[in-house]
Amino acid sequence: MPSVCFYFQVHQPFRVKKYRYFDIGKDHDYFNEKGDNDLNNEKIMKKVARKSYLPTNQVLLDLLEEEPEFKISFSFSGVALEQMEKYAPEVIDSFQKLVDTGRVEILAETYYHSLAFLYSKEEFRKQVELHEKKINEIFDYQPKIFRGTELSYSNDLAEEVEDMGYEGILTEGVDRILGWRSPNFLYSPKGSDIALFLKNYKLSDDIAFRFSSKGWKEHPLTAPKFARWVSAINGNGEVVNLFMDYETFGEHQWESTGIFNFLRSLPSEILKHPDNNFLTLREAVERYDRVAELDIPYFISWADSERDLSAWIGNPMQRDMLNKLYDLEEDVLRTGDEKLIDKWRKLQTSDHFYYICTKTLSDGTVHNYFSPYESPYEAFISYANALNDFRLEIKNKAKKAEA
Repeated sequence: MPSVCFYFQVHQPFRVKKYRYFDIGKDHDYFNEKGDNDLNNEKIMKKVARKSYLPTNQVLLDLLEEEPEFKISFSFSGVALEQMEKYAPEVIDSFQKLVDTGRVEILAETYYHSLAFLYSKEEFRKQVELHEKKINEIFDYQPKIFRGTELSYSNDLAEEVEDMGYEGILTEGVDRILGWRSPNFLYSPKGSDIALFLKNYKLSDDIAFRFSSKGWKEHPLTAPKFARWVSAINGNGEVVNLFMDYETFGEHQWESTGIFNFLRSLPSEILKHPDNNFLTLREAVERYDRVAELDIPYFISWADSERDLSAWIGNPMQRDMLNKLYDLEEDVLRTGDEKLIDKWRKLQTSDHFYYICTKTLSDGTVHNYFSPYESPYEAFISYANALNDFRLEIKNKAKKAEA
């Protein structure tokens, strides 16, 4: 009996505006660029809300009311929730209606969608605490399953997350890790008892990336066809983890592709096969045993062909910015200035470094699609200038405190 675990990532960063060298020392507002452009965070949030969040939430609410066995899981970055509250409060209301059904699970993560675990365990824990607080404030919910930024994962992260009291953690079903094993079971990390969920990337990407591709041999993808693929796992797996960006629906795959009709039909088609069902991730932890231990000593993720962290730390520009950013930790926290601390944390959001990635070929095409900048070098210049200004802010704050 394959249980389908539908999980959606909901995230929008506070993008750094085109910050010039001549702005250093004069302009301390890095994120809120005005005007009609691709870096206007308010404009982007309202567009995504209109095209993706609101219509998809309505489809899911209808499905939850019509299909008593249908269940889903979400993770929301804190910075996405902040923007919803500020620019599109109706989206918060629509997500609350989903959670109020009792069949929607919310996952934990870092508030700022950061790679803090790589640089500061203290900062990592603080961001997870801030995220839990935000989820509790908005949804009156206590997460029990953890999602690392962009499904980033290693043995060490699993051990840390288990120590924080979580029962499960998600990552990518990377072929070089699995070998002959299947992603359609629960595993245990080496050295931990926490449950490890592996994304079935083939089936997930059939929806998230290939759905509208007319050159794909399976196009058009229909709900009955996809349901047959899921059902075929019966006897060779227990959980089918379909993990994807929520913007898949309406933003990456436009309404004109038929993605909403596909989503409306999918649960009933899956449930037509008598051995199929839907579970939240926590329910899967309670229902299924772990079949084996997986040793993943180095970081993996769901990004790019390498499925590692090279999308964020793969070139010298990215590493230099990250090192300089986290080198400020002690000085920033010493100020006790909540606005400065929040600004420092917003600069940690992983998207800033993703935009600086210089990969080519198919991975480069994906990065260019998601980036609001004209090139990785433009993203780097804007971020480096903003970070230099921020360093001056911290230095001036320290001087005033000493005076």
